Amino acid sequence: MQLDLFSITTILVFLSALFGYINVRFLKLPNTIGLMVITIFFTLCVFGLSYIDPTLLNAERYILSQIDFKTVLLDIMLSFLLFAGAMHTDFESLRKHRWPIISFSTLGVITSTFLVGTLMYFGLSLIGMEIPFIQCLLFGALISPTDPIAVLGILKTAGVPKKLETKIVGESLFNDGVGVVVFLTIFKIASPSKETVSAVEVMELFGVEVFGGLVLGFVLGWVTYRLMRTIDDYDIEVIITLATVMTGTVIAHYFHVSAPLAMVVAGLFIGNDKLRDTAMSENTIIYVDKFWELIDILLNTLLFVLLGMEILVLTYEMDYVLAGLLAIPIVLLCRYLSLLLPISFFNKKLDFVPKTNLIMTWGGLRGAISIALALGLTEAMNRDLFLVITYVVVVFSIIFQGLTVGKLVKKVSTN
Repeated sequence: MQLDLFSITTILVFLSALFGYINVRFLKLPNTIGLMVITIFFTLCVFGLSYIDPTLLNAERYILSQIDFKTVLLDIMLSFLLFAGAMHTDFESLRKHRWPIISFSTLGVITSTFLVGTLMYFGLSLIGMEIPFIQCLLFGALISPTDPIAVLGILKTAGVPKKLETKIVGESLFNDGVGVVVFLTIFKIASPSKETVSAVEVMELFGVEVFGGLVLGFVLGWVTYRLMRTIDDYDIEVIITLATVMTGTVIAHYFHVSAPLAMVVAGLFIGNDKLRDTAMSENTIIYVDKFWELIDILLNTLLFVLLGMEILVLTYEMDYVLAGLLAIPIVLLCRYLSLLLPISFFNKKLDFVPKTNLIMTWGGLRGAISIALALGLTEAMNRDLFLVITYVVVVFSIIFQGLTVGKLVKKVSTN
C-alpha cells in the first residue's frame, strides 16, 4: 500500500492524539515520557503480532521508510521547537546567568565530547570492540548536548528552583547548536577523504557555523521586531513570526551557518519582555504566545511518537545493547566532570543552589537530536552500533532520569 505525505502525517497525528489521550487519561506521566513509553510499548506489541500477521509491522516500517528522521528533525522541526522554547524563556534571568550558560554550552560540551570519546574507546575495547578513536569522539559529540525539547518538557513538572531551571534550560538551548557544530566538525575529519583537514579549516568551520548563526539570529530578531512595531494586527504579526522561523532556516542552510543557534537568538530577541511591550499590543502578545505554544505542543507530540517508533531501525545484537548499557554511566560521569570547572568558577558570584552539579547532571536529558545525529553516521563509521548505543542512552535518559529528577530535587532541597 502506497501512502502520500498527507496520509502519513495524518496517521502520525492520529497516533499522537490517541497516545496522548491514553497518557493523560490513564498513565498521567509528563507528556514527553508518556508518549515515548506508549509508542515503544505499541511498537513492541506490533513486533509480537507480526508473528501472526505482519501487516501492522510492515505498515509502521513503511511509514518510517518514507520519513528521513534526521532531515525532518534537524532541518525542519528543530527550528520551530527552539524558537518556541527560546521565546518563552525568561530573558532577564538568562542574561543574569549568561556567563555560566555560555561556559556550560561551549566548554562543557567540548570537554564532555572528549571525555565520553576517550572512555568509550577504552570501554568498548574491554568488551572486545576495537572501534577507531575518532568514531568514539563522534559518539561523544552527538551524545554530549542536552536536548532542549526533552528538558523543557520535563522540567516544567520537576519543581526545579527557578534560578537553576534557567541555567539548565539556557544551556540546553545553546549547547544544542554548539553540539551540532562540534559533531559536524568531527564528522568532516572522520569522513574518508584523500585531503587532510587542517586545524585552520576546523576552526573556520566552527567559527562560521557558530558566529554566523548568532549574527543571523540577531538580524532576524531585529527585523521582526521592527516590522511588528510598525503595525497593530495580531493576525499578520503571528504570520511574521512564522515567516521569521521558516525564512531564517532557509537562509541559515544556504549560508551554512547554525540554524539552531539563529532560532534561539531570534526567539530570545522577540520574547524579551522589554522589547515585546514596545512592539506588540496585549492582544497580539496573547495570540503570538498561544500560537507558538500550540506549535511547540504539536511538534513535541509528533517528535516523541516518531522517536518511539525509531526502535524499528535498530540492529538487535547483544554486544550492541551491552555497549549501550556501558555508555549510560560513562555519559553521566562525563557530564558531571565537564560541569565541575564552570560551576566551581561561578559558584560564589551567582549563589548556585546546593548540589547544582548533581541536579544538572541528572536533569541534562538526551533526546531526539542525539538520535538524529546518530542516524546521520555512515556505515563506515559503525552507524548500527552507535545508533543502538545512542537509543539505549536516550531511552534511559528520558524515562528514568526524567521520572526521577523531580524526586532528586526534593531530596536535595530537604537535606
